[in-house]
Amino acid sequence: MNPIDLIEKYYKKDTKAYRILISHSQQVANKAGEVALRVAHLNPDRDFIEEASLLHDIGMVKTRTPQLGCYGQHPYVCHGHLGRHMLEKEGLNRHALVCERHVGVGITREDIIQQHLPIPDREMMPQTVEEQIICYADKFFSKNGDGSEKTVEEILLKLKSYGSDKVQRFKKWVDLFGG
Repeated sequence: MNPIDLIEKYYKKDTKAYRILISHSQQVANKAGEVALRVAHLNPDRDFIEEASLLHDIGMVKTRTPQLGCYGQHPYVCHGHLGRHMLEKEGLNRHALVCERHVGVGITREDIIQQHLPIPDREMMPQTVEEQIICYADKFFSKNGDGSEKTVEEILLKLKSYGSDKVQRFKKWVDLFGG
């Protein structure tokens, strides 16, 4: 399976959304690959991490996020579960779970209910080491196009507004995966 071929099934190559997705996803894949090497003792599936990192944000095309070149019908917070549906249709069930579970540092049912999020009412927390590595690596890069890597401190500051549980989850990953 070639992730780029699959992306090109849903995105036109010469679009802003395609360029942003490819650039961001490659950054995440590179960071996740570095993390996987650091935690080789946990036996992460490095080939899967590469593929799933490239596909983790595929659902953004179905969101209404003009700054990313996306003109779909859904709020951006939906990109994870929308990507899950897209990849399940492709028979990539394991990759699909990464799409759904990478948003934020994972989304709990409690988050969905309390914040009235327009996503299915179910746990969307990274479970496997591969899911956690990709979710962790994703936090270091935005899609704003500047290409810079955020520091751990910058990530923690942003997560603070979402709750201390999110900060604690990310800190555990910093301890496990390295900064």
